[in-house]
Order: sequence, then structure tokens, then C-alpha cells
Amino acid sequence: MTIFVGGCSCGQLEYKLTREPIVTHVCHCTLCQRYSGSAFIVHSMIEKSNVVITHGILSETVGPSKRGKGHTIKRCTTCGDQIYSQFEGLNRIIVLKTTTLNEPSRFPPQAHIYVRSKLPWVELSGVIPVFEEFYRREDIYTHEGLKRLDSLKP
Repeated sequence: MTIFVGGCSCGQLEYKLTREPIVTHVCHCTLCQRYSGSAFIVHSMIEKSNVVITHGILSETVGPSKRGKGHTIKRCTTCGDQIYSQFEGLNRIIVLKTTTLNEPSRFPPQAHIYVRSKLPWVELSGVIPVFEEFYRREDIYTHEGLKRLDSLKP
């Protein structure tokens, strides 16, 4: 089994993924721009059961979301780096901040989302699918990814 390791910038928090993410995408929405302090954020969705905190402690803050239901942000208690988020109604899925992985390049994005909010100087190559808002999962997820997501439904 391949293990993927990540953590925060100060080194006080470390985690491992025991499986590859279901999907990775780049979000250009204005909320993600503000959260990341950058032009976009790279998210990887993975089952919560496949994420293990191996060192350190996570704190919790709550922030707004596009749907208005808010989301819980898990952060390193020392440096405050965002590690992952959990959204209302997706209790068994986490949205990992992909670039907290030691090797984030292992999980390139399958889509750019909310590009209607993209900053004008960000140029997209056209290789990765682009969506004005969100995508239909069936158009982006692998067959295995869809099965994994379906298995989490109550």
C-alpha cells in the first residue's frame, strides 16, 4: 500500500493518506482566493477514514461556504495552516488542501472550477477542463472515484 505524507509549514502537524484522493480540482472562487491568500486553491477530496493525523493537533474554525451552510476548517494549532475542510452534509469526506502534501504534484487537478471568478492574469492552458461554476461528477471523476463516493452515501 502506498502512503502519502503531508503536514503544515511549521512541521508540528503531520498526516498520512492511506489511499489516493477521489478527485483533485483547482477552485478559483472568491472565497477560496480569500482563504488561501492566493489566486486559487487546490483541493483533493478523500474519505475521512483514509486520513490519519500522525503528529500534532488540529484546531477547528468555521467559515462561510458557497452554499451558505458554512464549513469547518481544520488547522495546525501552532502555525494555523489550513490542512482540510469538512462541508455540511459531507461528514465522511474531507477536502484536503492538496499543497499541504509533501509531494502535491502526485495529484494534478482534473478540473478548474468557478473560473468565472478567476483573476484575469491567471492563464489556463486548456489541458485541464475548465468550468464556469462546478462540474457534473460523472464528467470528471473516474469510475472508481464515483464508486468510492457512492459507497459513502447513507
